[in-house]
Amino acid sequence: MRTILLFLLPLWLFSSPFKVATYNIQNLFDVEYKGSEYKAYTPKKWNKKLLEIKLNHTAEVICDLNADIIGLQEIENSKVFKLLIRRLKKVGCPYKYSAITSKKEAPIQVALLSRFPIKKHRELQVAYSPFVRNILEVEVKVNKESLILFVNHWKSKSRHGVESKRIRYAKRLKQRIKALSKNKAYIILGDLNSNYNAHLILNKKLNDSKGITAIGDILQTTINHKLVKKYQMNSLNRRVHFNTWQELSHENRWSHKYYGNKSTLDHILLPKSLFDKKGIDYVNHSFNVFKPKYLFTKRGYINRWQYKNGKHLGTGYSDHLPIFALFDTRPYISSELQKNLEESISVKVKDIEYLYTKESLENNIRLNDVIVLFKRGNHAVIKQSKNGRGVYLYSCAKGLKEGYKYDILVYSIKVYKGLKEVTNIKVLDKKEKINLVSFYKNRETIEESLLKQNEIVRDIIGVYKNKKLILKGRKIPIYFKKKRNIPLNGTKIKIDYAHIGYYKKIQLVIYSTKDFTVLER
Repeated sequence: MRTILLFLLPLWLFSSPFKVATYNIQNLFDVEYKGSEYKAYTPKKWNKKLLEIKLNHTAEVICDLNADIIGLQEIENSKVFKLLIRRLKKVGCPYKYSAITSKKEAPIQVALLSRFPIKKHRELQVAYSPFVRNILEVEVKVNKESLILFVNHWKSKSRHGVESKRIRYAKRLKQRIKALSKNKAYIILGDLNSNYNAHLILNKKLNDSKGITAIGDILQTTINHKLVKKYQMNSLNRRVHFNTWQELSHENRWSHKYYGNKSTLDHILLPKSLFDKKGIDYVNHSFNVFKPKYLFTKRGYINRWQYKNGKHLGTGYSDHLPIFALFDTRPYISSELQKNLEESISVKVKDIEYLYTKESLENNIRLNDVIVLFKRGNHAVIKQSKNGRGVYLYSCAKGLKEGYKYDILVYSIKVYKGLKEVTNIKVLDKKEKINLVSFYKNRETIEESLLKQNEIVRDIIGVYKNKKLILKGRKIPIYFKKKRNIPLNGTKIKIDYAHIGYYKKIQLVIYSTKDFTVLER
């Protein structure tokens, strides 16, 4: 009787989740010169020894990641791809099935490794130019279920990479998806060179599409300028896609850093069919970034493949981190009361003082009537009142203007060496212009014992000596953002603008030569 009951049980009870990942491995080239290579990979700069190191480092990451299916970007051709497959087998991480694009004269291709049988694969041509990469479409068989993977590498935002160039990829992909049945299981993955919130932060210089974004508007990860949520997937009557970056907290939403700016260039996008409790489904909250310690330097930067002064150093891995998600033939199980929770969470209105009582935010908060006292680059200091606390906006002040009042939504905060920082915001409303004079600390109001971080100081005269500003007999630590701006010891200076920062202790921070004047040497 027990044996009969066993065979009556549904097959999915015996299934186990499988992992799908994507990884831009940063330029895996062979040693044969064909003329289409990047300059850094020509014979005088690239050799067999360096290739061996690169193969070993790439294989190390792929082995540790241990994905059942992995999309790869920046592989020169099928020849070097075969070398990688052999290296993986040699070190005990074999992939029996594989596919790669073969666009002629293209410097790099996209590829896929799979432990599941590949039924078929094809290439989607976006344009004739060799520099416009093909999209790889691969259909695999997972426990009698069919799954399509679309491996992408879209145009970067550098070198005139306007949004319309990424829209071309998205439109070609959308065209192909329309030809599939609505119930077909597929995954869009790869380096899309787009942020998950591109609809909110599209750079003006790249915006040649009137605000339309490839990932948000064409692939429809957004509806009415808002990200599509999981609970909406089966209720919206469109071919929408869920962007898995939403699974992570705001401070953890990144797989790439460029000059300190974190971004979500790599993506795993999911259609309705992976939430319908039929065939293959997404495993809820399984999306993540692969972050072993060796993929970071001691200073916390991504341990990219090192190329300096025209020479490969033979160290590092890639400038991207791998991302992954789990899937299963078990039905999709949503979080308990997920829809009700997401719809009922009301954004609480708080003040800046509240931020100093928290190390991180569990939910978004709203700050009304914040005034931008000081803005340099993508950083700013804001306050809500003359006598209230100020807070530092780190790398998230784009679009704000000094001297204006705003309502903002705060997504995440952190403390860096003692300095309280807001690291991700959304502007809700721009209001009137404010006279800032009374908001600043000056020579009459400043007292060392009362110095608080994230205030702005104006019109202070003192003498610079040994990293201190000597002011009325007091010594206040002072830090110049650029070393070339540091005055000589004994120089009398007038500080026009300074941020009261904190790096293990209170200090005055000077951002540029425009913020101080040399009076006497």
